Amino acid sequence: MPQRHLARTLALQALAEWDFNKSMLGNDLEVMEIIERNMRKAAPPNFEGNDFAKELVKGVMKNLPAIDDYVKKYAPQWPLKQITLVDRNIIRLGIFELILLKQTPPKVVINEAIEMAKTFSGRTSGKFVNGVLGAIYEDIKMENDNGTISS
Repeated sequence: MPQRHLARTLALQALAEWDFNKSMLGNDLEVMEIIERNMRKAAPPNFEGNDFAKELVKGVMKNLPAIDDYVKKYAPQWPLKQITLVDRNIIRLGIFELILLKQTPPKVVINEAIEMAKTFSGRTSGKFVNGVLGAIYEDIKMENDNGTISS
């Protein structure tokens, strides 16, 4: 499994565990402790994606309210709590990479998100994730040269 794909997967697992514990159990676990534990348990010894995985988790958490506003804007018929936990966090990661991180080409970000949805979520999750992130990407293309999206 390529390094960045595994990093995204580890970040997704950490965010989903944090989200589950917070929303379902009322526990607010430290998400960085979760990602560290996941990397120790699941990443190979020579894994070079640790920093990227941490950057994804930190970035999503730091910008969570703004990211969730994008989810609400681009999936208005789906209240945040009604989106499956896995899909919600895949979309959060995708939004962070598309709008804030901007290190990876948008089509790669979207394809990675779709693949994670197909692997870790339901039958139609890939289409849902593609619809939300695809709409954001289309708006990015239509915006001015700096690539920002107005709210």
